[in-house]
Amino acid sequence: MMLKRAFIEAMVAEDVGRGDLFSRISDSKAIRAYILAKSDGVFGGREYLEAFEKMYGLHIEWAIEDGEAFCKGDRLLDIYGPSKTILSLERSLLDVALHASSIATLTNRYVKAIEGTGVKLLDTRKTRPLLREFEKYAVRCGGGLNHRMGLDDCLMLKDTHLKTIDDLESFMKEVRQKIPFTSKVEIECETMEMVERAMKAGADIVMCDNMGLEETRAVVAFRNENYPHILLEASGNVTLETIRGIAETGVDAISSGSIIHQANWIDLSMKVE
Repeated sequence: MMLKRAFIEAMVAEDVGRGDLFSRISDSKAIRAYILAKSDGVFGGREYLEAFEKMYGLHIEWAIEDGEAFCKGDRLLDIYGPSKTILSLERSLLDVALHASSIATLTNRYVKAIEGTGVKLLDTRKTRPLLREFEKYAVRCGGGLNHRMGLDDCLMLKDTHLKTIDDLESFMKEVRQKIPFTSKVEIECETMEMVERAMKAGADIVMCDNMGLEETRAVVAFRNENYPHILLEASGNVTLETIRGIAETGVDAISSGSIIHQANWIDLSMKVE
């Protein structure tokens, strides 16, 4: 709650600045406003809007939950409170709902594209600066799962890291002595040769980075025969058109930054009765 509070306070301060000019010249009155869907989508943002409700003395009546689909014309929620407060917060409230719902909507399309395969859809760290917690929350609203939140909860050895490591097996022995017992190690691989090295060295997760479908299937077969405990993640050039084929190779998860950074804003509007 503390992180949400700080985030919301900063958002409101950015918009209100030294004070809403309308509030200087108007008498406040009790009003009811509502958010109207002007396009179809999947909702996200309720947790943050409930924080607004507590912080600013509003009352919200909900017609939707995080992760639920809505249609154009649906009335998603009603907001009761002083007119000055609601009108000052209008853009901040809408931006939260718009941003979260837009990511949730695109994420849900990807999730539905791999429905029935048992493969998990993951996000990445390709988030907007200072919005990681919020955007990854929105991914969860859409039915996706979060990859690591940052550099401190999982050790991923990317190609840039591997360039600095002379002996991977020796390095991994040192890693196990220095990182937390519960932290996993993921190694990014672009070739079957690198996959074999990573698995032999003791990776918990191997990423098939920008591999073709045939090569990914070969990695899956090698894993299943030799290291069945290791998880496989596919990443790179994942689109709505390609994700089903990738999922059907037998990997455990697919990660995509697109579900966040390519989410186009849907259309929501606030109205006052």
